Amino acid sequence: MRLINRHPGRVSAALLGLLPFLLIMLIYSLASQERLAENPNDKLLPGLEQMTAAVDRMAFQEDRRSGDYLMWQDTTASLERLGMGVGIAALLALFVGLLNGVLPLVRANMAPLVSALSMVPPLAILPILFIVFGLGELSKVMLIVIGTAPIMMRDVAQRVRELPGEQLIKIQTLGANSWQVITRMALPQVMPRLIDAVRLSLGPAWLFLIAAEAIASTEGLGYRIFLVRRYLAMDVILPYVIWITILAIVIDQCLRFTNRRLFPWYNAGGH
Repeated sequence: MRLINRHPGRVSAALLGLLPFLLIMLIYSLASQERLAENPNDKLLPGLEQMTAAVDRMAFQEDRRSGDYLMWQDTTASLERLGMGVGIAALLALFVGLLNGVLPLVRANMAPLVSALSMVPPLAILPILFIVFGLGELSKVMLIVIGTAPIMMRDVAQRVRELPGEQLIKIQTLGANSWQVITRMALPQVMPRLIDAVRLSLGPAWLFLIAAEAIASTEGLGYRIFLVRRYLAMDVILPYVIWITILAIVIDQCLRFTNRRLFPWYNAGGH
């Protein structure tokens, strides 16, 4: 049998998926043990015991100064900013994307602007956001919105334009006006694509969030990572990075599950 036609079973696929992670853990463990054997105070590659102690200190012990559990406080702050930013971006993408996709006059007017905005490096305008909106929450949320909304707008508009032309002809033949075309034909078919667009935007959204928190914040996962880096506290940084990755995976899988449950016809089509 040709290799291209060989498909792993469910168990085999799970084992193959775990293999790269196990390999990375093994390489890290060996390198950490070697460095700690030479210097027990080495901070570059902390061992499992050191990272466990750091997680216990950050997540399960009250901070001496504030009395808060820092890891949970940082997590809550970051997720609130991420949720607001991605949520606003998704709503804007749905509204603008639908209009750009359905109405030619709007597309001629708005599509060039959306395309231009999608090419602007968001981190390059971060200083402008801090000047205009200040160093508070608004500037961080706006960075996520500006960084993710234009791409999602283009994706939604493209999905609308990919809808079969026969559908548009039939619904107009039945007497539908422009509003009904948008709400009854385009909107239901574009929602699963929007969820996919949000999933793809989560990576950049986390990047923009951490960058903003690192520069101007007093709490948050990105803030904590850049705060402790001056002490070379890799025993804190690595668990925080792993935690951010776990949060991102959980959010992505929740969106994926929601998409499959709400729009089974979309996933049955091979999307």
